[in-house]
Amino acid sequence: MTTSIDLPSSADLRTARALRGYVAAVARAVGVGFESCTVDLDVPVSAYVALDGRHPGFPDRDLALLWDERHGWSAAIETHSGEDLIVLTYLGGSTVVPCPDAVAEFAAAVTAGGSECGQPEPPTPSGGRASLVDSLMVYLGTASCAGTHV
Repeated sequence: MTTSIDLPSSADLRTARALRGYVAAVARAVGVGFESCTVDLDVPVSAYVALDGRHPGFPDRDLALLWDERHGWSAAIETHSGEDLIVLTYLGGSTVVPCPDAVAEFAAAVTAGGSECGQPEPPTPSGGRASLVDSLMVYLGTASCAGTHV
């Protein structure tokens, strides 16, 4: 019997490689290892970064950064029931791929309990998958912000 195996397209592999590079750069910027991260290539493409700190308003809950291709970065707390995380705030901005240092500043402000950090509603940046991948590719092998816009 012959079995068909669905292999990812070269575009899917490029997206995966680019997103892993970007999330690794963000992880370094916030001070955690890549083992604290997950990347999901389903639609929407998304990522999760577990943070070491906690939000002062929720000291008994783990804090994480969430990212997706539609809304960019958000800070969220874990629930005790295994349900979806509760988003506290969105980083916002004109791009869903901000410099890792900007994400680290956002994470530090959230961990400090800053009430003025981020925005309550998700942003709606525009752009397609190709421009997203091009923006992500900048971070392969580096956490530098050179040549990028926050």
